[in-house]
Order: sequence, then structure tokens, then C-alpha cells
Amino acid sequence: MSQFNLLGSRRFAPFFWTQALGAFNDNAFRNAMVMLVAFQMGLDDKTVSLYTNLAPALFILPYFLFSATAGQLAEKYEKSRIIRYVKLFEIAAMAIAAIGFYTHHTTLLLVVLFLMGLHSTTFGPIKYAILPQALKPEELVGGNGLVEMGTQLAMLIGMIAGNSLMLIAGFGPIAASATTIFIAVLGYLASRRIPPAPATAPELVFNWNPITETARVLGITKQDRRVFNAVLGISWFWFFGTVLIAQLPNYTRLNLGGDGSVNTLVLTLFSLGTGAGALLCERMSGRRVEVGLVPLGAFGLTAFGVDLYLAHPHLATVHGLDWLGFLRSPGSWRVAMDLTLIGVFSGFYVVPLFAFVQARSPRDRLSRVIAGNNILNALFICVASGFGLALGALGLSAVQIFLAAAVLNVAVAAYIFTIVPEFLMRFITWVLVNTLYRVRVHGLQNIPEEGPALLVCNHVSFMDPLLLMANLRRPARFVMYYKIFNIPLLKFVFRTAKAIPIAGQKEDPAVLQRAYDDVDAALADGEIVCIFPEGGLTKDGDIAPFRPGVARILERRPVPVVPLALRGLWGSVWSRRDSMMHRARLPRRFRARVELVAGAPYSPADAQLETLEARVRELRGDLA
Repeated sequence: MSQFNLLGSRRFAPFFWTQALGAFNDNAFRNAMVMLVAFQMGLDDKTVSLYTNLAPALFILPYFLFSATAGQLAEKYEKSRIIRYVKLFEIAAMAIAAIGFYTHHTTLLLVVLFLMGLHSTTFGPIKYAILPQALKPEELVGGNGLVEMGTQLAMLIGMIAGNSLMLIAGFGPIAASATTIFIAVLGYLASRRIPPAPATAPELVFNWNPITETARVLGITKQDRRVFNAVLGISWFWFFGTVLIAQLPNYTRLNLGGDGSVNTLVLTLFSLGTGAGALLCERMSGRRVEVGLVPLGAFGLTAFGVDLYLAHPHLATVHGLDWLGFLRSPGSWRVAMDLTLIGVFSGFYVVPLFAFVQARSPRDRLSRVIAGNNILNALFICVASGFGLALGALGLSAVQIFLAAAVLNVAVAAYIFTIVPEFLMRFITWVLVNTLYRVRVHGLQNIPEEGPALLVCNHVSFMDPLLLMANLRRPARFVMYYKIFNIPLLKFVFRTAKAIPIAGQKEDPAVLQRAYDDVDAALADGEIVCIFPEGGLTKDGDIAPFRPGVARILERRPVPVVPLALRGLWGSVWSRRDSMMHRARLPRRFRARVELVAGAPYSPADAQLETLEARVRELRGDLA
């Protein structure tokens, strides 16, 4: 099923449109206000500068003050009800904005800007916490991609609409006011269609102190190191994006020689690229949370950020170009490509991180984790603004600041992937598996979403653990022959995935016993463990008799057992052949079409060795 089918589902569509309309209004109001203050009120440059620099600070301030409180609200109360109150608040804020627009009352408009920041702050924890409640696990990446795409397009259209409406001669303030109020009302009507999303922590004791609650929320966010570092990765994305977007007006004017229409064009390219990258995540990840895309995204941000500098490093010799004139000028298409691809790789980078945070955070704390994420995002945005201002004060041009951010991205990415090697491990796995095979999966919904389970699978090639690792929705602990575990390069992948090396009784009884102990400890912790009961790779493509290790594991820890089967791997890269002559040949099937099939789980009492072996044989069948 395509992710776009979600747009026809009540589980998702009303929330999608509520979020998109809110993003539109945020940006339409802010840009209309800037246009009014900067171009229509006859203020001097110093006053205009004061207001335009104060505006972002007022919008971001509520994130610091109220994110922790918003996280508590989203945990303690039913979410769709809170959303409706938030949208009513937005209608009231836009009504006040209309008075400010009509009377040119800048102080009132700045108050509304603060109120819209409060609106976004309250909506933020709900925005990402409601998705895991409304969507199936396999829909999470696609849903996040649609939300990111919708947000980017709504922001872009809102910016353009805010500017354009305020410029209507004689009717600008009225047109901007009417539009923002109308959109706020549409948002409220859409919110009334959102299905109930029950409270995840109704017993939570509410803490009204924003300082102590902020500290507590940040502490909750840091409890799981992997989640916290994903949050840091998201915050870095906001840092990078803030630096990029803040420099675009000067870059457009000074380096590209363009007018306002060129600035709109480059913003459009970046936004469309981000939306496209967000949508592509579902297809590239196989509809699962695939953090292996994050290193790919980080690489693209640096590569095309550096190329953006190389494409147009010098000041323009011609100025005042409109967007068509710019596109006709030499080198313009390279700039357009760089900006679009920076957006695409931004989508690859941030969407899996959001899905990872949603998938790995406990439901009763997810909203507060998102609140902690929003606090850190706001902090990084402020630091990004200071970073751009500081480099500008040192004499760096906009394009040189792009280069600095792209180079700094290398250091930040290296740091994140060092302390969270799972990202790099998943990237290596994703590249290897998608390079060597074309994989289809069936029945993976039979693997429990929570709690312990033992997976049993036939063993065809040295790549079997990587194939499973790349396609299972939950992280699994693989039991594998210790010599395979120690293969160079792959050892990093297996160690990071917490694979369990095993040896035969005659080879190393201590390693064997330790493997059984590790399997039992993993199952006791609620993890899933995958074993290959044949005890080695098939020598002829057939399934060898299962060894009694499964029974030994279940005797110590009775858990559900899920049979798996790999189809189509025999004769592919890194599978054995049925004779020495065949083994001497080059692989017969590169980019093999293979399948992974999961059967219904067996209870521990029914998981007899013969039954499991027969079921795996049945699942393997012939390649469809």
C-alpha cells in the first residue's frame, strides 16, 4: 500500500491537514508582518532592524518556556481534544492579528507572534506523539514523510502568500487578515475530524513549574542514549537549516544577482527537495524505521553544501535578475541542483530520526521526549543564528558561511555516528543488502511488536544475518558462528548489532555456554533473538536437520517462536555451491531476487523441533 493512501484515511488525513494549515498560518502571518513593518509603515532602518530581529526571538521563546508543560499535557490528556483547543486559540490569535494589521500596531503584532509561538509549542509534542498511536508500525516512516512534506510545502506557500497578500495595494492588511482567520477556521474544522488519541500517562502528576519540569523533561529525553543522540541529530538538522535559510537572502542578492523572485525560487527548490526526500524515505527504507539513511543524508548535506560554495563563490557581476533571468544565466542550474539535493538529503536525514525517536521511546513518555527535542531544537536554532552573525561579523560572505556549515556537518556527523554506531551499522547493512539483492518480505507482522520472541530461520549464505537485520522491523540479536562473527568489516556490524557468537561443543565449550547465557539474558530483557537451527550453511541448497539448541533455549526461557524462511538465496553471492567445481566459479546470481517469509508464531509448548523444521521447509517452498 502506498503511503499516499493515508491521505484518504481518517486515522491520518484530518491530522495531516490540521498540521499543514497551522504551518501555513505560522508562516503567512510572520511574513505578512515583516512585509508590513519593513515596507509599508515608513519606519527608519534602525527600527525595522529591531523589529525583524526581535520577531524570531519572540516566536522561539515559548519553546524554552512552555515545551515541558506542553509535553505533560500531551501525555496526561486525550490528544485530539487538546488539538481542538489549540486551533481555537489560533483563531483568537489571528483575530487579534487582524486588529494589529489594520491599525499598524506593531506591539500588538509582536504579542501575536509570541502567541503563535505558544501555539506551535503546544502542538509540537502532540504532532509527533500522535502518529505512533494512529498508524501501524509499517506506516510510521511513510506517515512522517507525508507530515514533513506537507509541512515544508505549507510553510513555503504560507511565506509566499503572506508576502503577496500584504503587497496588495490598498487591501493588503485586510486580505492578510481574512486569509489567516479563514485558514485558522479550516484548521479547527479539520481538527474536529481527528479520531480520539487516548492519554498515554493519565496518572501523571502535573508540574506547573516550567524550570523544574524542563529539567525533568530533558532528563527523560536523555534516559535512552540512542534516542537522545537521535534528538541531537534532529537539532543539528535545525542548526544546519537555520544557517542555510538565514543566508539565502544575501546569497541570492550578492552572489546570484537576483531579486526577490530568485529568493522565492531558491526557497521553493529547498522546500520541494526536502518534501521529495521525506517521501522517498518510505520506499528506500522498505516501510520500516531505517536509520541507515541518516549517514546517507549527512553525506549529501556536506557534499552538496560544498558544491553550492564551488558553484558560485564570487560576487555577481549583474544584479536585479528575476527568476527567469537567473535560470538563463551561466551556472544557475548547478546552483538549483545543489539547493534541491540539499533538501532531498535533508529529508533522508531527518525523517528516519523522527521515526526512530517515535519507535524507540516508551508511549507514556514519548510526548515529553518530543518536548525535550523541541527545547533542544530551539536552543540549536538560537546558536545557529549566533553562528551566522558571528561569521558574518568576521567578514565571511554568505557562501563562505554555507561552506563552514557543510564542513562542520562532517565533524558533527562523525561524532554522532561514533557515539551511536547503530546508525553507521545500519547504513553499511542497508548499502550491502540493497546492492547485492532485491528483497521482498511477507508476513513480518507475525513477529511480535513487543516482548521476547525466538526466530528460527534456514541458513543459506554468509549474508543471511545482514538480510534479516536489514528487513526485520525490530532489532534482533543474532546467534552466529564465531568465525563469521569475526569477518573483517562485518565484525563491526555484528558487534554493533549485539550479535551473539557461538561455537561447537568440541570447538569451544565456554563460548557455547556463554552464547546460551546471552540468549537467555536477551529474552529475559524482552528482546527478540534469531538463530539458525541447522548449525551451519546449507551445502546443497536444502534445509539440514535442525539441531536441539532451540529446545535448550526454550527449556530455560519459554517464549513464542516465529519460523522464518529465506527463499532464492542459493546460488547468489556468498552462498555455497553443491560441488568444488561450482564453488570455484564466480557468483551466478548478482542482485538476486530473494524473499523473506515469516509464519505465525508457535507457543513454547507447540514449538517442537520437528514441527518447526517442517514449517520452515513449507515456508521456503519455491521462489514466487
